[in-house]
Amino acid sequence: MLNRVILIGRLTRDPELRYTPSGVAVAQFTLAVDRPFTNSKGEREADFIPIVTWRQLAETCANYLRKGRLAAVEGRIQVRHYDNNEGRRVYVTEVVADNVRFLESPNREDVSSVREDFPPDPFAGGQAGYSGGRPGSGKRDAFDDDPFADAGRPVDISDDDLPF
Repeated sequence: MLNRVILIGRLTRDPELRYTPSGVAVAQFTLAVDRPFTNSKGEREADFIPIVTWRQLAETCANYLRKGRLAAVEGRIQVRHYDNNEGRRVYVTEVVADNVRFLESPNREDVSSVREDFPPDPFAGGQAGYSGGRPGSGKRDAFDDDPFADAGRPVDISDDDLPF
């Protein structure tokens, strides 16, 4: 059996961080995910999916994610229920995330700030993908190996090298 979800969307509000009575961090936020088609009026629709994160991931999301930011969430779907004040059973479907990736700079107008403003990637086992390196500092980071760094310039590749 398999229960795996991967979503890319924008946060509809800042993450809400709370702690359980035993001191475990839990953060909740909603991700707006566009549908891949338009409705009869030609407008795009979106699904608003509740996301739950736990422990260190919850604290990291609360510290670095904000409303409107683009994020990728990987996790599992969970359905839980409770009885409300009127005695009715309420069902809640949510994604329990075990991996969240920040997909854009905190300051969209200045892409060069990505290196300074992005946190280390706490989900990749250490600081893979971010070493705090700056151009000319002698440190290498993930941005140094970007194959699309020369965006806009032609790529020198022969037809024999293409797989199709």
